[in-house]
Amino acid sequence: MTTFPDPAELYPDVAAKGSLAAALQDVAEEQGLVLGDVVSDERQPLLYASVPSETPLREALIVSAGHVSRYWLTKGWGQGIWLVTGKSRTLPEVARAAQAWRNGVRLRDIRRLVPFVELTGLAEAAEQGPAYVVAVQWQTMRQEAEEANWSEYRALIEAAQAEPKLRQLYPYTSHWTLRFSTTTGYPFSPDPVCLHATRRGRYIVSQSWLGAVLAETTTAAEAVALAVSYLSADIGPAVAGTYKAQGTPHHP
Repeated sequence: MTTFPDPAELYPDVAAKGSLAAALQDVAEEQGLVLGDVVSDERQPLLYASVPSETPLREALIVSAGHVSRYWLTKGWGQGIWLVTGKSRTLPEVARAAQAWRNGVRLRDIRRLVPFVELTGLAEAAEQGPAYVVAVQWQTMRQEAEEANWSEYRALIEAAQAEPKLRQLYPYTSHWTLRFSTTTGYPFSPDPVCLHATRRGRYIVSQSWLGAVLAETTTAAEAVALAVSYLSADIGPAVAGTYKAQGTPHHP
């Protein structure tokens, strides 16, 4: 069984305040910063805290302490998209990043103000709207397909992106199965249709991931055309947010 150092010994200054939330608040006050109602994890108050956001486009910034060595990791989500991360060894630096996140400062400016903050691949696209997120995600899929030593998979991604009705949806893969969502945030929508390439030159159209097979073809173009025929006639461009946030039956 893996054992970790006692958090009180690794973070005696935090332990003296009673929780990471309290320590963050004190450090923020010393710098003239306002973090709002910082919340600690009831089970591990010395290791986890969350700083609320003033904008509905961002969730609370999660701050977690290292279990083996002394540092703090930050992670921020917005509308179901992981936007920022970063590791720092100084709590005042974390507090500055937390206030900028809370106040809705643009992500690029947060990184400029607090360089330890790193932006994810979809971060800046998310600030511009769902169409930008979808476009960037397709670019990422194409790049991954180019790097994969799998001609059938590359052909499938290219054919799917070339089809306007699929290109407007948010694409992602699960075990190399090409899936689509009507929302850009996780949890994603139920699959409207799925596509899978085999290394034997076959392409499979299925109802959902691991769902019933609807068709099997010998070309990517045929598979894409069949997939489109199974889409709802009124399906539109992917929208921002998570599927649940759209009022239907949020990230971990």
